[in-house]
Amino acid sequence: MKKILFSLLTLSFIISCQSSKESNLNVTGYVDGLKKGKLFLEKYADSSFQSLDSLMISGDAHFSFEAHIDEPQIMFLRLDDNSGDENQEIIKFFAETGDYDIQTKMKNFSNKVKIETASKNHSKYEEYNEMINKFNNKNLDLIAAGLKLDETNENDIKQIDSLTKQFNSLLKRKYLYTVNFAVNNKDLEVAPYVTVAEIYDANVKYLDTIYKTLNRKVKKSLYGKELKGLIELRKE
Repeated sequence: MKKILFSLLTLSFIISCQSSKESNLNVTGYVDGLKKGKLFLEKYADSSFQSLDSLMISGDAHFSFEAHIDEPQIMFLRLDDNSGDENQEIIKFFAETGDYDIQTKMKNFSNKVKIETASKNHSKYEEYNEMINKFNNKNLDLIAAGLKLDETNENDIKQIDSLTKQFNSLLKRKYLYTVNFAVNNKDLEVAPYVTVAEIYDANVKYLDTIYKTLNRKVKKSLYGKELKGLIELRKE
């Protein structure tokens, strides 16, 4: 009986300690045009999205969230506008200890967003995304051009070959840009994150090069460990 009581007290103490962690992440902002809906602050862990905080919006579209995070990581602001649309829009940001101000609009929720923060990880993440969006837009242009061509037409076949070469060249440039970005930001957690998220299928020697350049703190981070695991898996 004493052992059971001791176990219950120990479990209660552990839960109390976990729940008493002070907030170290503050996310505030405004969604222009939103009259009614629900906002969620989420993280991705154990193969699923986990809600850290949520807020019902009714009239006033200002929001404020507080959470505790153990280390820098990607987080999500998700909007459920009661439209029944399964493809709910999500804003991604690189969260770490500190304050974030997110200003956006209900229409084009994830595209019209402005995020103000002192986070170096998020600043570099925005810089990276700006360049990657250029690569992606060019890729869409190539796809659109290819759809207009006829594979049975001899003249079109030559253009298809040209587009294929341009596509492969663009993909190579995107991968090399990511490698250089990660190496140049080896002291930030965003480096292993973009590697795992964007070029997980790259030649393992490039993944190895990136991992070896990371400083000790970043190697021990969430995404540093994911990159190490990816490399080990690819080498099997």
